[in-house]
Amino acid sequence: MFQIRLHGRGGQGVVTAAEILSIAAFNQDFQAQAFPSFGSERMGAPVTAFCRMDTRPIRLREPVATPDCLIIQDATLLAQVADLFSGLASNGYVLLNTAQSLGSLGLGQALAHLPADHIITVDASSIARKHLGRPLPNAALLGAFAALTGQLKLESIQHAILDTFSGKAGAANCAAAAESFAAVAPSRQGVLV
Repeated sequence: MFQIRLHGRGGQGVVTAAEILSIAAFNQDFQAQAFPSFGSERMGAPVTAFCRMDTRPIRLREPVATPDCLIIQDATLLAQVADLFSGLASNGYVLLNTAQSLGSLGLGQALAHLPADHIITVDASSIARKHLGRPLPNAALLGAFAALTGQLKLESIQHAILDTFSGKAGAANCAAAAESFAAVAPSRQGVLV
């Protein structure tokens, strides 16, 4: 089973991102589930969502405590959410939406146990702003997820996006996913996942 925990803020599409991942996984013949966890339902409040995918039926229903991948949609959560990296598998992946380098974020000790090529930053907000006119990073991060982990194909992500968004919004989100995939994919060439 591959488990993903997504962290972001209300209004960034964290819950929608988890749902798109589950649709993409289902379209690739995986069993999948997605669900959110949030306290105060207001714009800007921290939100966590979860996604699981497996080739076998998924019987778990609790939040993901030991993720194989963390997708962090807002870098300000690094200082605000306690134990953001808790439970992360020793060979897990971290995908962080930021224009800053990992070194400038001071994450050395928190992520030292991970393979260096399993940690990546993508300026998904800028990519989204370019394609959507707004800094909604979810679709761009899903394209980067496909390139980073190799768990899903970009085409599956894009089909799931089009199942969720129609018209110009769907096309723009697909373009954002493709751009972030292309930005991450060259750094992953030759890496077995």
